Amino acid sequence: MASAAVPLARVVRGDLVESVHLGHLVVLAPDGSVRLALGDPEVTVLARSSLKPLQAVGMLRAGLDLDGPHLALACASHDGTPEHLRVVRETLLGAGLDEAALDNTPDFPLDAEAAFAWRTEGHGREPVAQNCSGKHAAMLATCVAHAGEPGWEPAEYREPEHPVQVACRAAVEELTGEQAWHVTVDGCGAPLFSTTLTGLARAFARIAVAPVADPGTPLARVALAMAEHPELVGGAERDVTRAMRAVPGLVAKDGADGVYAAALPDGSAVAFKVADGGGRPRPAVLAAALRVAGAAGVPGVDLAALDALGDVPVLGHGEPVGSVVPAFAAAAPEAVA
Repeated sequence: MASAAVPLARVVRGDLVESVHLGHLVVLAPDGSVRLALGDPEVTVLARSSLKPLQAVGMLRAGLDLDGPHLALACASHDGTPEHLRVVRETLLGAGLDEAALDNTPDFPLDAEAAFAWRTEGHGREPVAQNCSGKHAAMLATCVAHAGEPGWEPAEYREPEHPVQVACRAAVEELTGEQAWHVTVDGCGAPLFSTTLTGLARAFARIAVAPVADPGTPLARVALAMAEHPELVGGAERDVTRAMRAVPGLVAKDGADGVYAAALPDGSAVAFKVADGGGRPRPAVLAAALRVAGAAGVPGVDLAALDALGDVPVLGHGEPVGSVVPAFAAAAPEAVA
């Protein structure tokens, strides 16, 4: 991870570079060729929550019957707002379950205002409020779709050998084209599978083109759910939501420890990993990488919103005194070539 990492972004305060974020990045063209590579795109990573859309494909293939907002929540690292929790509870109710069935890590909502309201109402850390509860609710619903079949018991759904996790792993490996050599436990308690940045970008490209290339398939259903409900994938002020609002048809997913993946509807795709695991440079790097991928040419793109996404100020006494600057040119594809 560290040996081949190169600068992805520089933190400028005043007229001095204060910090540098190293990492790895790849931008793929629609034909799968490499448009831009920084560091080592073949580095093995734990893509954390960026894997959720791939896991959702696996669950749909295994019998999950969700679409629209409920499928978007299955792909989400949500803010824990009342709207997010309502959709999670609806997913559970549709499977004949309640919050007691969730076995993800208890936590407070990510959003500060939602967390304050949650605690004011007398709540502590609870699984339903944790940002991965939509994925876990979907895993449980997948189990219920196989009610009565041996091995599909919901109580054991987090075990790597459970059929729902086997289905998720199979989707990750098939869509990325990479074997998951490393399996561990994610922050939410679910199994986590390794891949490469190139494989992750490849997988997102396949999902993003599916509404046109393979309509009605699990990949297309995931792409449409995320693109049509970006506010459920993250939250109103989250960069992942802002990116999908700015670029029609974009499928994007952030992940903990500095991971991001995104793809345009033509199959151009981006994946990167900030080596120090920090989230500070991610919006600036994402916006620049989407420019390289050709986001400015997507019909209906909101270029002002895309620029605003990449504007990450450095503050002094609450006022901008610098910014986080990508270490590569946010050039159009023609200029990159």
